[in-house]
Parts: sequence; C-alpha cells; structure tokens
Amino acid sequence: MLHESALQLARTQPAAALQMPVWLASGKAGFKKQVSDRTHAHPASLPFNEPFLEWLREQKAAGRSLVLCTASDASIAHAIAQHLGLFDQVMASDGVLNLSGSQKANALVQAFGPRGFDYAGNAAVDLAVWKVARQAIVVNASASVTAKAQALGNVAHVVPGAPGSRTVLLWLRAMRVHQWLKNLLLFVPLMAAHQLQDVGALTTLLEAFLAWGLCASSVYIANDLLDLESDRQHPRKRRRPFAAGTLSSLQGAIAVPILAGASLYLGALVGPGFLAWMLVYLALTWAYSLSLKRMALLDCITLACLYTLRIVAGSVAADLPLSFWLLACSAFLFLSLAFVKRYAELLVQRDAGKTRAHGRGYEVSDAPMVQSLGVAAGYTAVVVLALYLNSATVLMMYDTPELIWGTVPIMCFWVSRMWLCAARGQMHDDPLVFAFKDRASLVAGALFCAVLMAASAHYPW
Repeated sequence: MLHESALQLARTQPAAALQMPVWLASGKAGFKKQVSDRTHAHPASLPFNEPFLEWLREQKAAGRSLVLCTASDASIAHAIAQHLGLFDQVMASDGVLNLSGSQKANALVQAFGPRGFDYAGNAAVDLAVWKVARQAIVVNASASVTAKAQALGNVAHVVPGAPGSRTVLLWLRAMRVHQWLKNLLLFVPLMAAHQLQDVGALTTLLEAFLAWGLCASSVYIANDLLDLESDRQHPRKRRRPFAAGTLSSLQGAIAVPILAGASLYLGALVGPGFLAWMLVYLALTWAYSLSLKRMALLDCITLACLYTLRIVAGSVAADLPLSFWLLACSAFLFLSLAFVKRYAELLVQRDAGKTRAHGRGYEVSDAPMVQSLGVAAGYTAVVVLALYLNSATVLMMYDTPELIWGTVPIMCFWVSRMWLCAARGQMHDDPLVFAFKDRASLVAGALFCAVLMAASAHYPW
C-alpha cells in the first residue's frame, strides 16, 4: 500500500511528492503517515485475495477473533478494516512506530503472549513474526519465503496466489508486447518511398523497432502504476497485472527505469536524430500520463501525436524525407483512432451505469460528440489521401497511377467499419490491436497493399 500511495501522491501532488526524501529521513513510520495524510485510500477497488478472505470468514464464523496487524499507516488500515467488516481490532504503524518485522513480532507478543496467536503473512519480513507465532499462515508468498516459513515447523495453512502469477508471460502482459504492433508504423516511410529492398535501412529500422518497443513498454508500465485506481474500476483493465495485484507496484517501479534505460541505449545506437525523437515521445507520454489524459480533447490530440511520432522517427532512422501528405493523412487518421478509443471507453462506462469516465475528462453524455469528431477526422484523412493521389509525386512514383485510386474506397470502408464496430460495442481498448485481430480489417489492409503493388507495376498497354 505504501508504494501505491506514494505513486498516487506523485500523480496528484507532484510538489508534495518532492518532499518525500525529507519525510523518509525522519523514519519510515513518519514517511508512511506523511504520505497517507495526503492521499485517499479506496479499499473497495483493491484486489483482495478472495480465497484468503473466504478462509478468514470461515475462521470468523468459527468464533475466532481477527486482528488486522499491518505495517501500513493506521488511516489506511482502519479504512480497509471498515470496508471488509471482518476484524475485531486493528494494529498498524502510527507515525512513530513502524509496525513491521521484529517490531510487529514484539507488539503481538506483548498483546497476546508468546505462541498466543496465529499470523498470516506473505513476505520475508514476516519470518520474524512466524517465529513467535503459534501457527503460520502463508498467503501468496514466493517459493523461497514459503520454504523458509515451512522450515520453522509451524505452517498450518498455505494460500496460493493467482495461477502463473510469477511467470514470464505475466511480465510480457505487463509490458504489453502485443502493443508493439503499433511500432510497425516505423516502417511506413520506407514502404511509402518504395525502399523495402534497402537491407541497411531495414536492419536499422528493426533495431529502432526494438528500442521503441522497450521505450513504449516502460511508458505502459508507468501509466498503469499511475492509473491503478481508474484501471481497477474498469471492467477489462482491472485484470492488468498491476491493477490485479499479481505484480506489485514496487516491481513495476523498478522495471520502468530499466526498460527506459535499455531503450535509450539502443536508440542511441540507431542514431542521434532517432534518439531525439524518442526523448520527445517519452516527454509527451509522461505529460499524457500525469495530466493530459484527464483533459478532454487534448488527450485525443496527444494520442494522435504519439502515433504520428512513430512515422516521423521511422523516417529519421531510415534517413528518408518525410512526405507532408503522409504526415497529414496519418495525423487525421490517428486522431480518428484516438477518438474511437475514447468513444469505446465511454460506452463501457455507460453500460456499467456510470455518468463519468473515471480519470478522464469526459462524461458519458459526451459519447455522441466524440463519435462525430472521430468520424469527421477519419473522413478528413480519406480526403487528404485523395488529394495526395492527384499530386505530381504520385504520378512520378507509380507506373500506373490510375490504379492507386482504389485505395480511397478501401480506406473509406475501413474507417467506417472501425466506427461501426465501436458503435456496436465490439471495439478493443486499443483500435490498432483490434484492427490486427479483425478479419475484415486485415483483408482491407491486404487489398490496400495489393493496389499499391499493382499501381507500381509496369504494363505493356
């Protein structure tokens, strides 16, 4: 809870968060109190271990007295105890005493006597308490902590965590590796310039793809950590590893700088220009995570910029000139996708009976306006594409430029389909991920590429 509260403070009160080193210097108990006094606990959205809660209810029904003894600050402990309605007493850190490890063991022995209580815990610091407890209950602990607890000889019950909660797959989910599909946008300038046969440029872009992927993953994790409360109130996002509690916020906070550092190192290898655009992307995503995502309209414009930045960075990495038409078409298309993302989220909130999108600047009643803005942006992208097809550049690049007009109805169909699926409530949280899974979108993409190839071919007639 301490790490989550500190993250909440960093998001809501950045100026106060700068004082955290000073608070920590006065002691951990004082630090916890300073943070908890400036944040709000929301027990209803916390990812409780349901099998353990059921076991506690059975113990309560059997007539046992339950005590919530935690190292969290007393204000948080009392809020959780009141929400659960299971505990007869609360013991917690109070701003002076940090109730953890040996101090917790001493407090429990003083209150109930040696071997006068059973204790449930999950961390290595709880070994000091288990040593003086009558019985140990191990809850969602690592294999090493469980083994050490069992070596004490008083383990009465083990409550496992979620299946596969410590697997590589879970980290891949947290990093949202499937979202790396967006980074294929880095290759768009190379495709538009008809330079796919350039092995050197392809190799550079593959390195850029990996660098941008790690950079994006660091941002995804940071965003999840700063948005825990909102994610836990979302029907689908609450299953994300950090929101569900299968990965701790501390683990995420450690992973963010590691991933970001690795991405910047790889970005520097690609080239200084590419690295500069990665830094712009990082700055903009942090601004989005900390404030812009809660500003209506500005959030969608920012998302569109983040998509478009990938195309700009791809042109820099491959050392290719960037077409104004490509940039304009991409910007409007991505603006439409950003609006479709928000529109889909508003429909989810509406179906859940809510009037506002938590952590966003929209009311559910804004959905029709968001839909109108998004459809308009999508069709503007189609118009820009049509204007581009009539430019001198197209006449020079394609041997049969008449055929390329076939891309206009294809793009018109795809934009329309995306919004139709969103209106039907079928849209994924991320429209690009939806497009890569949607058969009709894949067929439209294949036809789009086929038309471009056909227009590039030379015919004898």
